[in-house]
Amino acid sequence: MTVTASRPSPDEVARVTSTAAELLEVVWGRASTAPASVSQLRVLFILEHHEGINLRTLAGSLASTPPSTSRLCDRLQAAGFVERTVSSTSRREVRLYLSKRGRAFLDDLRERRERELRAVLDQMPAAKRTALLTGLEAFCETAASQLHHDAGPGTRSA
Repeated sequence: MTVTASRPSPDEVARVTSTAAELLEVVWGRASTAPASVSQLRVLFILEHHEGINLRTLAGSLASTPPSTSRLCDRLQAAGFVERTVSSTSRREVRLYLSKRGRAFLDDLRERRERELRAVLDQMPAAKRTALLTGLEAFCETAASQLHHDAGPGTRSA
């Protein structure tokens, strides 16, 4: 999986990034997401970045239906990870927030995942780690900007 071109094409970078994401899933699998399922974890990540999102917008972000998303949020609320409040502008609209327990869960999960990543990164030469960091910072900045733009009105970034 070595990239030889000095100017790799977006297709080549996308292929290698996809492979890296798959490997990350395997490495992160060592840090269990229990008691949250993968779908529930996606909801928690979205709520973390879009504080006060409504159910319909969340369902759209998940490419799901509002009833399915509502059931998902019911389970997260029962676990103490999500809080629901009635919108101040419409009593029919419910706003969703990550609870303190939900934030603590994500913090703990990230700590466990980072520990697993460090075990891999410790084996990489320092120059390769530096290059990886530079590239990932640029990727994160661009992806976050695009996601923020795609979120559109009706959501608030945290």
